Amino acid sequence: MTTHQPLADGGRRQGGLVLAVCCLSLLITALDTTAVNVALPAVGHDLHASVSGLQWTVDGYTLAVAAFMMLAGSTADRIGRRLVFRAGLALFTAGSLACSLAPALGWLIAFRVAQGLGASMLNPVALSIITHAFPDPGERARAIGLWGTTVGLSLAAGPVVGGLLVASAGWRSIFWINIPIGVAALVLTAVFVPESRAAATRRPDPVGQVLVVTILTSLIFAIIEGSRQGYGSTRIIGLFALSAVAVAALPGYERRRQQPLVDPVLFRSVPFTGAFVIAVTAFLVLSGFLFLNTLYLQEVRGYSALHAGLLTVPMAAGIALASPLSGRLTAARGPRPALVAAGLLIAAAALTLTTLTPTTPWTVLLAAYVLLGAGFGLVNTPITSTAVAGMPRSQAGVSASITTTGRQVGNNLGVAVLGSIAAARTRGPGHAGFAAAGHPGWWMLAASGLVIAAMGLVTTTRRATATAVRVAARFPADPATPSNIAPRVRGGAQA
Repeated sequence: MTTHQPLADGGRRQGGLVLAVCCLSLLITALDTTAVNVALPAVGHDLHASVSGLQWTVDGYTLAVAAFMMLAGSTADRIGRRLVFRAGLALFTAGSLACSLAPALGWLIAFRVAQGLGASMLNPVALSIITHAFPDPGERARAIGLWGTTVGLSLAAGPVVGGLLVASAGWRSIFWINIPIGVAALVLTAVFVPESRAAATRRPDPVGQVLVVTILTSLIFAIIEGSRQGYGSTRIIGLFALSAVAVAALPGYERRRQQPLVDPVLFRSVPFTGAFVIAVTAFLVLSGFLFLNTLYLQEVRGYSALHAGLLTVPMAAGIALASPLSGRLTAARGPRPALVAAGLLIAAAALTLTTLTPTTPWTVLLAAYVLLGAGFGLVNTPITSTAVAGMPRSQAGVSASITTTGRQVGNNLGVAVLGSIAAARTRGPGHAGFAAAGHPGWWMLAASGLVIAAMGLVTTTRRATATAVRVAARFPADPATPSNIAPRVRGGAQA
């Protein structure tokens, strides 16, 4: 329930414009996530960055998105979705301009964090705006389908677009392209997007938010900097310990709140927990692959940014072809076939790359790219389907929000873990041994594929579904009940 009435019957054209504006915001943020990877070698050469510096160039952005996405969504419900959306667009656009002018690596990383803060206000809020603009369930499903297609195509096209931009105008042009699109989206938002709020909203949870930021920041910092400072150093051990303490404290604190930022009760559902694990694992695979593969193609094989981007076209084609197939397969047979096939394809692709050398035939590389693209294309749709399986409609939004955060956590871990593995085994991305240094990373991605396949089996059994039903019984099933204020019930009493 919202304070703004849905678009009237004569407003279908305006609904289409609202959808277009939201897709524009998604386009620039999703492109930015993958296009920057192609520019990393050029950034490294121009700003004299080490592997860990390049890792922070990517992870500074995704860390901010992961840490503040849920906060942005609840704030938008409370103070106004269009207001927060416009603030996010303005911050992302200004951050892009600042990144294009960054004089040194430290400034670039800081501006990437600002970009990420802006992006955290866009995707979850845009989805709420779309839901509000299309009250009819059928039209809403088609709109969200177009939204999802934009996600897949943007992620897939990012390396190609990035390669074209770097080859023609240098790495700074990666950020220039965001500016006109961001300004256009800001103007269109002011004209066409109606303001809306939730009638009943979640109270702020500052302690929960601080714990989430502490978990992610200390963990990612320890993983990335540990390869340089040594994982046995007092500072790195302290950061790992801090992250572990925050992980242990978060569920205990959140259980005592009636309106928690992250509700631990949801994780008693095996399908929901499995969907979160799959989301983290799948995006760990994607981000880790893009990071290692970009450095391999440009620093080891000597390809230009343009050629490196074009070589990933088979992966983009695999994603584009498999994504709609995944939707139909999930609708007809449930999430199990798509998840198992996705995991096996990802494992096969990574295994193909475990023997990577500076002279590996390009046909082998392209085969691995096709397999990985097809696997990733299959996995994305059933993540959300599994997360909301058995949940009442009142909790569907919360479930999807947490799994979306899991995707961003996976993006962080992929770059942090695989980049650190390679950095620990070679002195720099241009070293001749970089191909061999990445072998443990490819083995990790192969294992990740098998984890996805196994979770596809485990989360879809009758016993697993029964746990989701038990969790759902703790929440009101009334669709009109706001998803973010649903009380938790234990033993028949409201907590």
